Amino acid sequence: MKKRALITGINGMDGSYLAEFLLEKNYVVFGLERRSSVKNRTNTKHLEDKITFLTGDLTDQNSLFRALKASNPDEVYNLAAQSFVGESWNTPEQTSDVTGLGALRMLEAIREYGKVIKFYQASTSELYGRMVENPAKETTPFYPRSPYGVSKLYAHWITKNYRESYDMFNVSGILFNHESERRGLEFVTRKITDGVARIHLGLASHISLGNLDSKRDWGHAKDYVEAMWMMLQLEKPEDYVIATGEAHSIREFLDIAFNYVGIKDWSSYVKQDPRYFRPAEVDVLRGDYSKAKKDFGWYPKTSFKKLVELMMQNDINILKGEK
Repeated sequence: MKKRALITGINGMDGSYLAEFLLEKNYVVFGLERRSSVKNRTNTKHLEDKITFLTGDLTDQNSLFRALKASNPDEVYNLAAQSFVGESWNTPEQTSDVTGLGALRMLEAIREYGKVIKFYQASTSELYGRMVENPAKETTPFYPRSPYGVSKLYAHWITKNYRESYDMFNVSGILFNHESERRGLEFVTRKITDGVARIHLGLASHISLGNLDSKRDWGHAKDYVEAMWMMLQLEKPEDYVIATGEAHSIREFLDIAFNYVGIKDWSSYVKQDPRYFRPAEVDVLRGDYSKAKKDFGWYPKTSFKKLVELMMQNDINILKGEK
């Protein structure tokens, strides 16, 4: 019998890659999406005839319970969130409701449903914030530095609490930054590759960015969704850091992106704008994925350079099509 999976945030970057991955594993895949007048299925349009979309919202527990009844899943992947760190400063209450309490509502819906369901919670490197240990591992103390990070911390701990209190198979993947060609334009990495492609094609003169010196541990989303699935196949539920173990600055990202289109000195094309600086900046994020490698053999397959080049070529292709 085929396994069944329910993915919240199905239309996001991770959700769409995970859906593809699970379909290749012969799963029956259900995706939760919010009701809206216009469906945002850019990332899942090619999957519309292969997955079943269900309407629901992390702010409405009844809708989550109905989604469980409709899908009867063996596994639930909670990837939905207000996931833009910068925006969380503008909408802290909404971020907390969706990203934090949303995980609680899904856990409660699963508990009330009664069937044994394996649950994956999308945790984040933003839990660490001000790094007190570098690289960070599963035992590193948390120190979130944004409403998004604090909301994710609540979701992480409530997932752990339900695991220990109700003997549920709950895991949290503490995923460090992962990008792809499907990343939203509001995120700095995609903003860079889209901007550099526009400069290359004569459609823009510059990019406006914030802090160029912050460093992140960047991997490819395709590699990371495989780790999500691998965690749920273990006999014992535990939490894992998923990362590359390397930290690269925004300047390094810019170097590779501009070099891809033959521009060595990009200083005149990049303007720093105070609007894009965060009230509390996270300077460096780097993770130690050794526990995941030891317990289930996961490791990152896509290099930082390859990641940037894939995103660059994708945005050039998109803009050439628009042009």
